[in-house]
Order: sequence, then C-alpha cells, then structure tokens
Amino acid sequence: MRKLLWSIPFVLWLAGCGSPREAKPTSQAPPVAVSVVSVAEQQWPAIYEATGTVRARTSAVIAAKLLGYVREVKVQAGDRVREGQLLVTLDARDLDVNSRRAEAALDEVRSSVPEADSAVAGAKANLDLAQTTFNRMQELWNKKSISNQEFDEASAKLKSAQAAYEMARGRRAQLDAQAARVQQDIRSTEVARSYSEITAPFAGVVTAKSVDPGAMAVPGAPLLTIEREGAYRLEASVDESHLSAIRVGQTVSVKLDGVDRTLDARVSEIVPAVDAASRSYTVKIDLPSLPTLRSGAFGRVSFSSGRRSPLTIPVGAVTARGQLQSVMVAENGIAHTRLITAGQQSKDQVEMLSGLTAGEMVIFPVPPGLSDGAAVKVRQ
Repeated sequence: MRKLLWSIPFVLWLAGCGSPREAKPTSQAPPVAVSVVSVAEQQWPAIYEATGTVRARTSAVIAAKLLGYVREVKVQAGDRVREGQLLVTLDARDLDVNSRRAEAALDEVRSSVPEADSAVAGAKANLDLAQTTFNRMQELWNKKSISNQEFDEASAKLKSAQAAYEMARGRRAQLDAQAARVQQDIRSTEVARSYSEITAPFAGVVTAKSVDPGAMAVPGAPLLTIEREGAYRLEASVDESHLSAIRVGQTVSVKLDGVDRTLDARVSEIVPAVDAASRSYTVKIDLPSLPTLRSGAFGRVSFSSGRRSPLTIPVGAVTARGQLQSVMVAENGIAHTRLITAGQQSKDQVEMLSGLTAGEMVIFPVPPGLSDGAAVKVRQ
C-alpha cells in the first residue's frame, strides 16, 4: 500500500516532465458587413380589391325575325365585321312568291282604272245632261207649260243620273283603296324579304356562332353574338360593406390577365340590385381602349378607401422560394432567416402581414452567400 501511494506522485512527475501538447487554435470566420433597414410603419392608402370579368359595353345577340331555313352563314367566330355587312342569308322563296302575287294583283287593279275612269266620265256626262234637262223643265213647269208628269220624269232622270255618277265614283275609289292595300302588301313583303338577309348592326367582332347552313332559324333564337370593339368594361362584385366608399366617376386601378401593366379606369355605374346569395353589388368600370382586350378576361380592381399604417420593408429584401417568403434579420450580430407573409406592394415597399415586428433590423441588400447563423456586422 505504501509503495502504491509513493508511485502516484512519481507518475505525476513523469507526466509533468514530458513534452507539452500544443492546443489547436479554433478558426472563426470574420463577421460579414451588412446594411439593414428597420421595420417601420408607413402611411398608405387603404385599398379594397375586388375581382370581376371584362364585358363589352355594347353587345348584340343576332336573331332572325322570321321562320326559315338558313341558306348561308358568311362569318365565323372571331371575324371582324363592319356595320351593315351581310352575316346570314335565309331561304325566302315563299316570300318571293307572295311578292309576285301581290305585284300581279296590283297590275290587275291598275288595268281596271281606265275602265273605271271612263265609267265616271260617262256618268258625269249623263248627270250634266239630266241636270240641264231638269233646269229647262223646271222653268217650263213654273210657267205651267208642261204637265206635272213631265216634270216628275225629268226630276227622276236627274236623281238616277246622280246615283249613277256616285256609284261610278265609288267604284273608282274602291280601285284606289284596293291598289293602296296591294301596295301595302308589297311593302310588307319587301320588309319581310329584307329580314331574310341579316346584317351587322355595328362594327365589331363575332364572339359566338350558334347556327350552320341548313338549320331552321326560329324568331328570337340566337344566331350570332357581336361585340363592339374598343368599348369594354370590368364588371366587379363588391361586398355590401365596401359599397359606401365607391361612387360613380371614381378613378380606380385595374389589373387584367394578359395585360402587363396597371390601367387607370373609371367607375361608370353601380347596379342598385344586390345579389342575395353573395350579398354583393355589381360595379361597372369603363376600361381604356386596348387592342388586346377581350370579353371574359379576369381582372382585379383596387378601390381607395382612406389611409392606414402597415409595417413595411423594401421589396428587394424578400426572398421567395415557391410559396415560402423569407427575409434575413440581424439579431445580436447573427443573421437569422425569418419566414414572413407579405401583403400589398406600393412602389418599392411591401406590406408585412406576419413574421416581423416594428423596429426589427432586416438585412438589405442581402450579401451573396449569407447563410442562416452567420456572424454579421451592421454598417453604421
């Protein structure tokens, strides 16, 4: 036991006399110099955004006014048409028959006019003779130179001539009325005949075609749909709670699918009826004329409704990876990745909905290669 206790100090002495082990120095990367911006409130206009669909201000559904088979369709969907251009032709052979029949009836009436005029002239001559004879007989009767029988016969002949003359004039007037009636039938047939050629009511684009040659055109059934070019509007659904902040003539901002810029537009109409299912109103917004606009496009409209104070940072400080958005913040000399939720943008600033609080320091711009947990030094 004494030998064991004596040997322990000896071993410790040998260990102290050996060559000392050099400690390896720990390597640490120098801090990365970064610039930061403070998360702060800014005064922004309060924006309410609604969605809607682009519609043509002027749209016409072309339909037939008469029943008939379609002979020819001269346009297709997407074609541009001019005002008055022939679009659809209907079979009008039965109308042609009616028109020829009416013209034949008019010719028959006109051929009877000379005979009727002659009858009127003859009746007028007989009436004049009877009147002259009656006047002469009346003078003689007043002088008691003729009998009552002779005077009565002259009076009867005058009345008979007057009746014959009125009858001839009546027959002549009947011919005039018959000719007027036939002419009206001809005009009606011509109008109906014109309905067999359907033309464009205005210049525009054919957006729908619902008929083909050989089909039966029924009055009121759609054949084509035409929209006037260059006159479109956005019909947006606005919640009932936001309607009080919207007025006719108000200037709004519109973004449309397929258009790479924001459009300045104007509220032209607020439909007073509310949709009972969605509790929303339809607001119509006139759009500027653009060659790329087409009805049916999806759009968003932004209405200004006062001021608000959101937390904002520069747009360039946000990194997006798929659906995830993040920023780098500097905390106690260390860079940390922070997931955030961004909102609306205004120029070069973006609204922070979650993930950051006022006063935090966001690294901007982010140096290339800066990773989470790296040491940083804020530039003064």
